[in-house]
Amino acid sequence: MSSIWHRKPDIDIINNQMNKGTIGEHLEILMTEVGDDYITGTMPADARTFQPYGVVHGGANVVLAESLGSIAGAHVIDFATSKCLGQEVSASHLRPVSSGLVTGTARPIHLGRRSHIWEIRLTNDEGKLTCISKLTLAIIPNA
Repeated sequence: MSSIWHRKPDIDIINNQMNKGTIGEHLEILMTEVGDDYITGTMPADARTFQPYGVVHGGANVVLAESLGSIAGAHVIDFATSKCLGQEVSASHLRPVSSGLVTGTARPIHLGRRSHIWEIRLTNDEGKLTCISKLTLAIIPNA
């Protein structure tokens, strides 16, 4: 399999530079693995990400999903000519998470010149699917 990356994501740069001062830093979202066609990251299930019932808030799941898909999309395109912006995100929450880490993996469904569609699957510490998300990115030329 050939790689989808225009510029392979560097986990250290993403976690220590790109994440600074963002919601990703606040929620402690960390990239953990990069493959030829995917990126994986984690988010703690704790007070920062919980809703009042002591489980991960659906919005926190969406933040993790959109973060993974957006970071992945940004590394598929050529920054010299384009940028990507989130256009639509949806999520189906399948199972609550009350402790440990939520792990997400973003893989492309479609990588076009003007748009990307990414599927992001979130799992709990047992590897059980907890949420599935779809992210559409608009690819626009630099101004």
